[in-house]
Amino acid sequence: MAGKGSVNKVILVGNLGTDPGVQETPSGVAVATLSLATNEVFKDSEGNKNNVVEWHRIVLWRQLAKVAGEYLKKGSKVYIEGRLKTRSWEDSDGIIRNVTEIIGERLTMLDGKGDNQDAPPPTKAPPPEEDKQDSK
Repeated sequence: MAGKGSVNKVILVGNLGTDPGVQETPSGVAVATLSLATNEVFKDSEGNKNNVVEWHRIVLWRQLAKVAGEYLKKGSKVYIEGRLKTRSWEDSDGIIRNVTEIIGERLTMLDGKGDNQDAPPPTKAPPPEEDKQDSK
């Protein structure tokens, strides 16, 4: 694939650690941040079961952000497809900070019936334009 481009794709299935935080940019575009936990269960060399949890910061824009705010809550199980994006900023002390996030492009709620029984079908984001939006 050399010279043909590259792939930046992330697929995660996990549970939300908090309720989604939904806000609007100054230009009125909805943006949501999710804290998603994934886990790996394995046995060590002594046969002991281990559970390692990894936390992921997910950013959803526009309609996906609105859907997340309306239908998701702490503990919701979701399937997320997206891409990695790292951004940098200078904090108030002059220190350069970096964060790597997953920009969600597809969201599927996996909880089944129950609290989310009125939830819409899987949602795919329109082409991303968040780079043009007001973000840190």
